[in-house]
Amino acid sequence: MTQLAVDDLTFEVRESARRKTLEITVDRDGELVIAAPSGTDEQHLRDFVLEKRLWIYRKLAQKAERRRRLPHKEYVNGEGFLYLGRSYRLKRVASDAQDAPLKLVAGRFQLREDALPDAREHFVRWYSARASDWLTTKVKEHARRMQVDPAGVTVQDLGYRWGSCGKGNRVYFHWKTILLPRHIAEYVVVHELVHLHEPHHTPAFWRRLERAMPDYEQRKSWLARHGIEVEGV
Repeated sequence: MTQLAVDDLTFEVRESARRKTLEITVDRDGELVIAAPSGTDEQHLRDFVLEKRLWIYRKLAQKAERRRRLPHKEYVNGEGFLYLGRSYRLKRVASDAQDAPLKLVAGRFQLREDALPDAREHFVRWYSARASDWLTTKVKEHARRMQVDPAGVTVQDLGYRWGSCGKGNRVYFHWKTILLPRHIAEYVVVHELVHLHEPHHTPAFWRRLERAMPDYEQRKSWLARHGIEVEGV
């Protein structure tokens, strides 16, 4: 069983032989997940959902409210911008101070004053270029170990998805992946590479992911809880 419907709530069930307890998480896009020990009885899962139902509704409401109230960047001096999990302060510089509109120099993002009207576009372009380099390196590194042969890496805006697999074994990543801490971004990479073996989130998929990254559940939970925090870019 990979899905469980309880009233108006639908869960993806992820079973693991290593897990001893039940846990419910609400993913970044509002997807509901139950992590359970292998072979857990369906009625036991239903009872657990009913017990936690008010908590689930509260979490869903909080996710929706946090997404609605995400701060918009103002691109003022001292404002923080994430890169691989670290926050770097912004410094606006004179229009003739540097060749590129945006640079990361000595631990600070430097944005030319004449680039201010298109500041977000410059950040997206900068992040996308760094994400392409970093993610391509990580994909190659893990692909050898996992015995997969991805056709290449594409970085783009994927909406509420961190990653995806396309035709011909090409892997896609959201450019915001590069804002995440390194070990979380690496989880996104490994997750997508497992899809080259197992296209769907079946029990076989989660078993293979666990073999490739034994602590994936902790990383997955972190992403579900904190991933939304990188959206206000």
